[in-house]
This record gives sequence, structure tokens and C-alpha cells, in this order.
Amino acid sequence: MSKIKSKKYIGVYYTELLNKDKSFFITYKDLSGKKIWQKIGLYSEGIREDYCNAKRNEALNFVRNNELPPSIIKKKKKEIITFDTIANQYFDARIHTRKDTEKERQRYINHLKSFIGHKDINDLTATDIEKIKLSKIGKLADNYVNQLIFMVSTIIRDASKKGVFKNPNPAQNIDNIKVDNKRERYLTKNEIEKLIEKLQDYPELLLFTKLSLNTGGRLNTILSIRKKDLNLEHNSVTLTDHKNVSTYTGYYNDELKTYLEDYVKTLQPNDTLISSHQTTISNKMRQILNELFNIGLDGDDRKNRVVIHTLRHTFASHLAIKGVPILTIQKLMNHKDIKMTLRYAKLAPDSGKEVIKDLYL
Repeated sequence: MSKIKSKKYIGVYYTELLNKDKSFFITYKDLSGKKIWQKIGLYSEGIREDYCNAKRNEALNFVRNNELPPSIIKKKKKEIITFDTIANQYFDARIHTRKDTEKERQRYINHLKSFIGHKDINDLTATDIEKIKLSKIGKLADNYVNQLIFMVSTIIRDASKKGVFKNPNPAQNIDNIKVDNKRERYLTKNEIEKLIEKLQDYPELLLFTKLSLNTGGRLNTILSIRKKDLNLEHNSVTLTDHKNVSTYTGYYNDELKTYLEDYVKTLQPNDTLISSHQTTISNKMRQILNELFNIGLDGDDRKNRVVIHTLRHTFASHLAIKGVPILTIQKLMNHKDIKMTLRYAKLAPDSGKEVIKDLYL
């Protein structure tokens, strides 16, 4: 129903209802200049145009004094908590425990913030998150899209644990894009020899590669090893798992032990074995691995390309090939979930034939 302007007072309006009653309104501009419509009441409740005019003048007096009218204060919506707020709280809490936090925050800013950053978390729906997924398909790698949706879900779970978000997680039922991109590539013994030979003129890259192939440590893990973490007598090293925020023990062969004994002579206990920045190591290793093993392969061929993480995969794969028990591999890889380790079980030597042959004889 359209509002009818009062012939007697400025800013007073009414609508005629089907039951012949009248509903009165006033209008004025608030502190920011926004036009406000406020319902005053019904004719049947005793409301008249002169009363509406008085209420409007009262509201205008508050505006002139840079205050909000009491009626607006009562109706003012409860302050919302945006997704951007809980996202920043999540990243801020992780900044000192996870080295990749700023990288993750930038990923959020680049791909998620414009979609849901401004939204009240209590109004967030699965449809909102599904729109993110649909908008990214074809523009980003499928696995990357899945990681973005997982990030949304993780941030919401964190807010739920803190009691900030109390609704069901709207991201939990979003289906992942099905991808077959598990890294299966590992280096053969001949390829390892080829790589080691190539690195002879790069002392830090050579040490990084030997440590990675002996311990299976991730990039950040190897780069954080200090001299005092080494136990040369027992061929062991204390490794820091930055992903799982824990430490565990790795081991190395006598060849690497001899190399380390000479390498660390001039280092202080708190010195890291590798002083170059992570970006420097990553870029140089990527260049060499591409040159040796990735010629002719597509840039997004995760299954076949050799990358730095392939060294960790090589470590676990050769353990499995040698018949090392899967639980031992799990311990050496510091996997929290045995499912992560079971992928290597298929490489174990097939001893089933010998076991079955004389089973019932």
C-alpha cells in the first residue's frame, strides 16, 4: 500500500488498511543523512497526525544534537560478527605456531574475502559457500578450490570452539571436487645419484637434499635444523614438524654423518645448518628439479612432476620397498593419521605367496 502524505504536517504519512484503519509513519534523515521511516502506530490505537508530528520533532531534536533517537536505539540491530572478524581471529591465533599463516591469510584475502568477508556469520549459508566453489571452478586447480572450502570450514569450526558461532557449520556438507592428484612420483636410486651429482657445486642444496632423503622432513623442517639438534654419536636429529606443531626424531646413515661432522665444525649450537632463506632454497631446487626431471610435463601434473616434496615421498617409498613395517614408516614420517601412511603399503614387497604356500601343510 502506498503511503499518503499528511496535508497538515511535513514528514508525516499514513496508509489506509483493508479494515479501514490507518497506519501512521514519520520520516526524517539520521546523523549520516540516511532517510529513516519509522512506524508510529494505528488510528485505532489513538494515534493522530499531531502526535506523529510531535514524535518527528522529538527525533529531529536528537539528530540536531548528534544523538540517536531512543526509538532508533531500541530498534538498532545487534552488532554483527562478520566472517572477516572470525577469519582474522583465526589467523592471528596461529601466527606464532604456523609459519604458513600469512600465506594462508593472503589466500583468504585473494579468494574468499570478497565473497563472504562482509557477511554476518549467523546469516552465512551453504549456498554462499557453494557460490565460491562454482565461481572458482575452471579458474583454479580443483584441489586448490577444495582447499579454499576446507579453509572456510576450518575457520567456522574454530569460531564454534570459541563459542562465537553456534549454528551448524554451513561448509561441512559442501561436496569436494573429485580429483586424482595424489603424488605418486618418487626418485629411483639412479635418479637420486643423478640429483646428488648435479648438486655437488651447491653445498646448501646438497645438504638439504641429503637430509631430506635421510629423514623425510618437509622443507620447513629441514631448514629449521640447528647444530644442537644433531646427535652425531647416535646418527639422530631432533626434527620440528611445523605442520603438526610437534617434534620427533629422525635418523641418517653413516655417509651423511661423516659429511655433517665436517660441515658443522664452524657452526655455533644455535646456528641452523642451512642459512639461506626458504625462498632461495625453493627457487634453486625447483629450477634444478625441473631441468632434470620435468621437461615436457605440464605445470599442473601433480602425479608425475618432481618437486621438493618428492624427496619426502621418495624417503617413505623406499622404506616401503625395503619392507619396513607401515607403523615404523608412520613414526619416521610423523604422520598423525595412519591413513596418510597406508598409501605406501602398495610398494611393500609381496611376501603373501610364501606365507600362504605352506599355510595348511
